[in-house]
Amino acid sequence: MKILVGYDGTNSAKAAVEVAKTFALGLGAEIIVITSIKSAIEAKPEGIAKAESALNHTKSVLEEAGVACQTNLLIQGLSPGESLVTYAKHSRCDHIVIGVQRRSRVSKLVMGSTAQYVILNAHCPVTSVK
Repeated sequence: MKILVGYDGTNSAKAAVEVAKTFALGLGAEIIVITSIKSAIEAKPEGIAKAESALNHTKSVLEEAGVACQTNLLIQGLSPGESLVTYAKHSRCDHIVIGVQRRSRVSKLVMGSTAQYVILNAHCPVTSVK
């Protein structure tokens, strides 16, 4: 079983990793932690290095807990939601865990909602975590 976790360094993303870890330990599953950056043009080298460092830290925490883990930094020109859904489908993930943050309706309208996109478009079950 493969569990995909969308990770952006926020507290809700860290909570999503913890929930996925609990699932993985109980089910003997592997966790794949993904950070998505829309494009290399938008990302500065410092931001990419910071994302890679956070992924490496998360991987070490999960492996210390006895959970098999992979990490990937995606720079595909897609929105984070599109990247997560596409990656989950191509990698044949069985479950997605994502963190959600409370945002205003105007903010969701202007910026979109990664969690909403994933929940509505994923091919597999999605667990959202606050």
